[in-house]
Order: sequence, then C-alpha cells, then structure tokens
Amino acid sequence: MIVRILGEGRYDVPEADAPAIEESDSALMDAIDRGDEAAFTGALADLVGQVRHTGTRLPDDDVGTSAMVVPHEGSTMAELQALLAEEGA
Repeated sequence: MIVRILGEGRYDVPEADAPAIEESDSALMDAIDRGDEAAFTGALADLVGQVRHTGTRLPDDDVGTSAMVVPHEGSTMAELQALLAEEGA
C-alpha cells in the first residue's frame, strides 16, 4: 500500500502492516470528530511514525497514486478539519 505523508513523500507500506496503519488513521479521524486536540496529536504522531517505521521511502520522482494520504507531523487539528471540509465541498 502506498502512503503519502504530505510535504514529506511517499512510502511503500507492506500489506501486512496496512491494518495497523488504517487503525491509526481511524483513531485520528475519531479524535477530529470529537474535537480532542490531545488525542489528535497522539494519533497523528502514531500514524506518521508507523508509516515511517514500516514503510520504505520511495524516490521523489515516483509520482504514482497513493492509497492513503496522511497529514504531515506538524499539522494542527484545525488545518486538517479545513482540508477535510474542502474535500467534502
């Protein structure tokens, strides 16, 4: 599964690790839905860390599609909420 971390690059994550990545993504979205900034910060750090740890960084000139896009490590909940609102519009 190819995962893009915004502003950083793309990672090839083994399919065996995809469920853990998706679980962390769900925790991130749940924190956003609840407006829980502390949970958001922890879930984002977990998600980005898992992608970096289990994935293999792809070359910058590899511009294929990504199965998942995650925010960069310094993203705020407000930034992500605005981005999600744009996508839903």
